[in-house]
Amino acid sequence: MIAEMAPVLSRTHYVFAETKDDRLLTRAFDQAFAVIREDEATTLVLPIVGAGKLGIDTKELVEFARIILSVHSDLEGVGLTAAVSTELARCGIACNVIAASRHDHIFVPACAAEEAVERLEQLAKDWGRD
Repeated sequence: MIAEMAPVLSRTHYVFAETKDDRLLTRAFDQAFAVIREDEATTLVLPIVGAGKLGIDTKELVEFARIILSVHSDLEGVGLTAAVSTELARCGIACNVIAASRHDHIFVPACAAEEAVERLEQLAKDWGRD
C-alpha cells in the first residue's frame, strides 16, 4: 500500500473543534468531515469556513490541511499509518490520521501541507524501489 499511495491535497482547510453541546453537534453534523465521540467531549472535524458559520471561534484553533492517500487502504492492513506518521515526524510535521474503509486521511498543519505531500510522494517512490 505504501508504494501505491498517491497523496492528494484537499483545497479545504479544517479545524478540530471540541464540544459538549448537543445542539452544536446536531447543527454541525452534516458539515463535519468526522465526528469522534469520547467520554470527555465530542470532537468535530469541520471545514474552517463551516466552523465559523456555526459560531465556533476558530482564532485559537490550528488550521489543518487534509491529505487523502489515494490508495484503497485495508482496515486490517499493517504499516501504512506507521510509515506515514514516522516519515512526517522525521521532518517535524505533526499529523492526525483518520482511517476510513476506503482511504486514509492525513491532517497536517496547513502551513506544512505542501512539504508533507512532497515527503509522502517521496516515501511512496522509495517503497516502490524495494
